[in-house]
Amino acid sequence: MLTLDLTNAPRWHDLAPGVRVQLRPLTTALMVATRSDPAVEAVPEEASDEERAVAFAKALARRAVLAWEGIGDADGNPIDPRPEAIDALLDVWPIFEAFQLTYVSKGLLLEQEKNVSAPSPNGPSAGASATAKPARKPARTARRG
Repeated sequence: MLTLDLTNAPRWHDLAPGVRVQLRPLTTALMVATRSDPAVEAVPEEASDEERAVAFAKALARRAVLAWEGIGDADGNPIDPRPEAIDALLDVWPIFEAFQLTYVSKGLLLEQEKNVSAPSPNGPSAGASATAKPARKPARTARRG
């Protein structure tokens, strides 16, 4: 079942220990706007898929990030999420990966919730037989007293 969140409220996402961002919901309007972002459109045709993914993620984050916690400048002073700071944040590999996994991929994949259907009889489990054998009980030894 697809569950709709009719509130469309921003949510906090943990990207690393002590680092979290508040993001707009990943809506169709947000995705369409990101696809037509000048930075995304400026990516050369010969660019790799990885280069395209980075450009898209940064453009999406610039639109989606509303606030953050645990992010500061070189002196350790908290900074606001400005476009150049958001880009710098996504240049940190573990942060980029967490952003992709916790925000982008969950927005792109429709997951079924609580699917309690039995495996299909014609699927990969059809006709499968158990291959595990019960463990043997250890032999009893006489107690010496």
